[in-house]
Amino acid sequence: MNKEELTPYVLGKAGEEVALQYLINKKYKIVTKNFRMYRGEIDIIAYDRKALVFVEVKTRKSRKFGLPEESVTFSKQKQIKKIAWGFLVKNNLQDVECRFDVLSLHFDENEGYTIHHIKDAF
Repeated sequence: MNKEELTPYVLGKAGEEVALQYLINKKYKIVTKNFRMYRGEIDIIAYDRKALVFVEVKTRKSRKFGLPEESVTFSKQKQIKKIAWGFLVKNNLQDVECRFDVLSLHFDENEGYTIHHIKDAF
């Protein structure tokens, strides 16, 4: 990717694909991606063994505005939990063990992606 092609949207979508491959390589069973409900979205929903994991992916190319995971504010966490509950109800999974993870990706044009996986982030 050259600098002109690297808009925030393109960076975010590319980061989600990198995150998806990372989880697959870690033996997560992907249920869905980009699940939309209540005017919001959960990037990836997957099983890690018996736990259903709701994954928020944040990608940045600069630390100018802080680490990617720092943008998962309390307000964002609250919205993700609301969407997750909607997913559980819609799929009759209220009794399943759940977890909320954050995949924080930093993109460097020379080194590619660095991934920091924060399990049970909130």
